Amino acid sequence: MSSLSENWLIVGLGNPGAEYERTRHNLGFMLIDLLAADAQTQVKRTECRTLIGRAEIEGQLVELVKPQTFMNLSGEAVSCLLQKPERSVEKLIVISDDLALPLGKIRLRTQGSHGGQNGLRSVIYCLKTNEFIRLRIGIAPEHPVTNARNFVLEKFSKSETETVEKVLKNSADAVRTVIKDGVNEAMAEFNGESKMEN
Repeated sequence: MSSLSENWLIVGLGNPGAEYERTRHNLGFMLIDLLAADAQTQVKRTECRTLIGRAEIEGQLVELVKPQTFMNLSGEAVSCLLQKPERSVEKLIVISDDLALPLGKIRLRTQGSHGGQNGLRSVIYCLKTNEFIRLRIGIAPEHPVTNARNFVLEKFSKSETETVEKVLKNSADAVRTVIKDGVNEAMAEFNGESKMEN
C-alpha cells in the first residue's frame, strides 16, 4: 500500500441524478463505477461537492471521484480536492467523453486543450494548467447530429451497449496501466491500439 503522499486521484466527469445515468456525457461516472466495483469499494463519501471512495489498484492507494457539481463546474470540485497535501496534479487522471472520437475509441494524453468538452474546460480553468493526465472516451456518432447538446445527454442505444461495455473495460485497463507502469507505457499501448483499429 502506498503512503499518503502518493495517492492517485481518478476523477470521472458526469452529471449527477438518475435522469443522466448511462447517458453519453456520463461515461466518466460509468468508468468510476466499474473501477469501484472491480476494487470492491463504494464511492459514497462526500468531500468538496464530490462523491469519493478509496481503493487499492495495482498496489497503490487510489481515490475514485464523481463530482456532483454538474459537468460545467467540475473544475471547482477537482481544485478543492487538490488543496490537500496528499493529492497532486501529477497524480490526477480526469476521465471524460469526447465528441471528436468514434464510439469505442480511447485516447490518453498528458496535456492538451479541452476540445470543447465543458468539464475539461472547467478543470483546466480552475487548476490553471492543462498539464494533467486525461483519458478521453469517444462518443462521436456515425452520422452528423444537428444538436450536440441533446446528443450527449441521450442514453446509449441498445445497439451500442456491447461497444460501451467493451470500451469501459478497455478504459479500466488503461487506468490500471497508468498506475502500474506509468502514463507513457499506457499511451503506447492503448493509443496505438486505437489507431490500428481505425
